[in-house]
Amino acid sequence: MDPLSEAFQHHTWATEKLLRHLRTLPEAALTATAEGVYGQVLATLSHLLDADARYLGYLERNPPAPKAGPDATRTLAELDDSVRDQAVRWRILLARIDEIDVTLPARHERPELPHATNLLIAQALHHGTDHRTHICTVLSANGYEAPDLDVWTYWMARRADRSS
Repeated sequence: MDPLSEAFQHHTWATEKLLRHLRTLPEAALTATAEGVYGQVLATLSHLLDADARYLGYLERNPPAPKAGPDATRTLAELDDSVRDQAVRWRILLARIDEIDVTLPARHERPELPHATNLLIAQALHHGTDHRTHICTVLSANGYEAPDLDVWTYWMARRADRSS
């Protein structure tokens, strides 16, 4: 597998693992928050997946409408559906990434950005890691165990899956 596809496999794996972990926690953990993070656990995960949908929309030449307000907080079941759908969309998109050249339209806070494909790819990976870390911080700060989502853990889990 090429390195970029592997990075997105980790991106999806980490979000799926986080969702599985959240299912084991009490409801109070899903609405917990802490200082210095995006917000409540479910709100943060909803934002992460909604942002991924927007990045995918631009990359698939189906740009989203301008964002109006915060992302809606969704249920774990809805988030499960989103991450499964997005995993397929990322695989399809990455298989033809060299054919894609996105221009992001100007917004009030920034000018038009031609040739922004690499920007969207890098932002998706960074944004996912950043907000999964926020969620793990919230869990730990509120006395809940946080899952290990790093690339080393992914790599070892992937290796274990291949040998069984």
